[in-house]
Formats: sequence, C-alpha cells, structure tokens
Amino acid sequence: LMTWWRAGETVGVGTVVATFQSAPRPAGASMLVGPDGSAVGSVSGGCVEGAVYDLGQSVVASGVPVLERYGVSDDDAFAVGLTCGGILDVYVEKVSRETFPELEAVAADVEEGRPVALATVIEHPDPAWLGRRLVVRPDEQPTGSLGSPRAEDAVRDDALGLLAAGHNATLTYGPDGER
Repeated sequence: LMTWWRAGETVGVGTVVATFQSAPRPAGASMLVGPDGSAVGSVSGGCVEGAVYDLGQSVVASGVPVLERYGVSDDDAFAVGLTCGGILDVYVEKVSRETFPELEAVAADVEEGRPVALATVIEHPDPAWLGRRLVVRPDEQPTGSLGSPRAEDAVRDDALGLLAAGHNATLTYGPDGER
C-alpha cells in the first residue's frame, strides 16, 4: 500500500470491519486492489475475494466508499474447500495521497510501535460523512475530521480507551456522535 501511495497511485482497500459466526478472518484483515490490477491480502480466505476485488475496482472508479455484508454458510464454505463460513462486513474505500494524506504518518507510527488509532466513518445517514477519518494519538490533538466537534470528541475519547486497552472495535454513534 505504501509503495503505491508514495508513487501517487490510487488503491482500492477492502477492510473487514465486523464478523459474525465463524468468519475466517478477523476485523482488520484487508485486501488491496492495486492500480496494476493485482490483489494483495485477504478478507475471507477465498470465499468473497472476487466480489471484494470487483467492488474495489468500482470504488476506485467512482470514489464512493461502500460497506458491504457478505455471508457464506458453513456448508457452502466446506463444499468449496474452505474451513468455515460466517458473515463479514467489509468496508471498501479508495486510498490515495488525496483521500488519505495522513497515511504516511500513521504508517510511521505503526512501524515504530507508537500507539495510533484511525477512526473512519463507514456508515452514516448523510453520505457526505462516509470515508471521513480521525487519527487519534495519546497526548496529541486528533488530525482529520469526522464532520462535527461533538462526533470528534466522542470518537477521540473512545479511541483513546481502545488504544489503552490494546483493542480495535467497530463503534456505533448517533448521526452527530451521540453515544
């Protein structure tokens, strides 16, 4: 991702944001759809990669992020050689220097083992909020914007708690950050 990002390329990124039942990959698993048509990573161990690949190409073309739910029954998964089925929610977005200017600093934090949280709006009644990000670090003001101070305050507080606990989560708020 960083090689393409540094080169000024645009990449489709699908990230598992929630799982249910026996999904094969945990939240946080990602798949990239590169500008050269390559696919890197996995969101499901093979069951839905083709659909996520197609959606990644579509999202890069349109610029509109999508949250998609995929479900595979345990029997269907076994029939195609997978070990389990399950349900997973995958958020697919377009990532470039323009859409995610903070990525270099976030990647540096991860590389150096510094705590950093990335909060992204993956669902909202107002489509203009989709894809907005807030980068949260302990003892620093957040960077980015979610769209309102109330939402940013709520997300910042929760992100700091998750960082302290060493967890990730998909959190739900009201349209303006109401808890």
